[in-house]
Amino acid sequence: MDIQIITREGEPEYAVLPWAQYQALLKAAGIEPQPPRAATARPAATPDQILPGLDQLRSLREGKGIAIEALARTVGISPSYLALIESGERQPDAAIRRSLAWELTVPGWRDES
Repeated sequence: MDIQIITREGEPEYAVLPWAQYQALLKAAGIEPQPPRAATARPAATPDQILPGLDQLRSLREGKGIAIEALARTVGISPSYLALIESGERQPDAAIRRSLAWELTVPGWRDES
């Protein structure tokens, strides 16, 4: 089985596995597998829409009244790493960018290249 374990504060919190394996587990447990539901997606950014860059991360977070520790914990990174991202000293990977965008309700980030 291809399972990814996601931890928070050193303790397992989530187990992620491929859909087919999940369906097989349901079937083995005697539960009727459900067809996948359509995901509720946030509106995608349009090309002409001006999106905030990572250089505006701190002001976005502060504007929503979110403490750096709370956002970092929710995203799954340390507050010191988030501070490095906010200061521009580090560039987060795509997963962290998506998580930050989700938590700050930003439809996406523009490329900083």
